[in-house]
Amino acid sequence: MTDRVAGLLLAAGAGTRMGQPKALVRDDDGTSWLLRSIEVLRDGGCATVSVVVGAEADAVRKLLTDEAVTVVEAVDWAEGMGASLRTGLWALARNADATDAACVHLVDLPDIGPKVVSRVIGAAAPVEPDALARATYSGRPGHPVLIGRDHWASIAAGAVGDRGARTYLDAYDAQPVECADLATGRDVDRRS
Repeated sequence: MTDRVAGLLLAAGAGTRMGQPKALVRDDDGTSWLLRSIEVLRDGGCATVSVVVGAEADAVRKLLTDEAVTVVEAVDWAEGMGASLRTGLWALARNADATDAACVHLVDLPDIGPKVVSRVIGAAAPVEPDALARATYSGRPGHPVLIGRDHWASIAAGAVGDRGARTYLDAYDAQPVECADLATGRDVDRRS
């Protein structure tokens, strides 16, 4: 565990193509995407986990019975992932003295496991406030993304629509961390 890395799970979207918020999706075996994603961040090395909720926030909160998980609501979640990222980074910034970096993960990436998170965090070790790294899959940028707190304000300011931090990560040459041997990194938008 990296005691100064916070997991930040973005789980606020409505999941219109899925037919429900992805934070409420369960696999055929009953596994919750939301709860699995939290465990992926924890088992991958994040000391704390914050979850950004939005669509059907009350229903999502009911799944989050673990008092160690911080829940943050993005009231402007319908604007896109950028709103969720902004909300999450601002929430972490309020306690920035305890955190050097955020490991940002998305709830709709069910094949990403803790080894991916661990590899991304480990690539930046020792994790410093200026860290900037992201998983890649056969060279294609994806998640999770490690964002040092020195970048939070700038990324939050530029996070609009569904772009999130992509433009910033490209401009500042985020360290690529190849993870195709561990996962596909593809988000799931529809039931198969």
